[in-house]
Amino acid sequence: MPDPHLIAFDADDTLWSNQPHYDQVEARLLEILAHCGDPARINAHLHEVQRQNMKLFGYGAKPFMLSMIETAIQLTDGAVTGHYIQQILDLGKDLLRYPIEPLPGVVEVLTELRRRGHRLMVLTKGDLLDQESKLARSGLGELFDHVEIVSEKDEATYQRLLARYNALPGEFVMIGNSLKSDILPVAQLGFRAIHIPFHATWVFERLDPEQLVGVEFHAITDLRELLDYLP
Repeated sequence: MPDPHLIAFDADDTLWSNQPHYDQVEARLLEILAHCGDPARINAHLHEVQRQNMKLFGYGAKPFMLSMIETAIQLTDGAVTGHYIQQILDLGKDLLRYPIEPLPGVVEVLTELRRRGHRLMVLTKGDLLDQESKLARSGLGELFDHVEIVSEKDEATYQRLLARYNALPGEFVMIGNSLKSDILPVAQLGFRAIHIPFHATWVFERLDPEQLVGVEFHAITDLRELLDYLP
């Protein structure tokens, strides 16, 4: 197998923890809207609002904040007060500035891969300002040669990026926690993908196992295993 010339890492929940912060905010929203009924119903309504808004707003803290506000308005038939709207806004702002700490092994692995001469890339999706801010707060920016922040991670996006970097199969590897965004589209294009699971997965990143039947990819349980798998 050829040595990869370009190694790309997902950011959220691969380089640093992200989804648990959103889960905490979602739990707080359920408390704020507790008077609106059953938590499962509120949660389902929020997810449906998010689903409808994704094509308009994309991904990240700001779209999530807007979807929470819209959910509050709809579930209260417009009677939600400014006091509660402010609480939701404050929750959204918290998501835009929480401390970023690299996950265990991240600094060690990136430093060693650079020492071996690999070109490293952050390849993440979401709001440009939000993702740039996270990378800056992580202190990892200087370890990467390239940063790509995209609105979606699908086959068309990967094809465009790989053509821009003149990457051939075997010369590129994608590493991430999302089977839907980091693994499946890359593997279907014939490129290498390495899955490292995270203990929390966003509901919209979950994948039907049947979609992975026949899809070839490598799986690890700890990022430090990369140093034995990659040259």
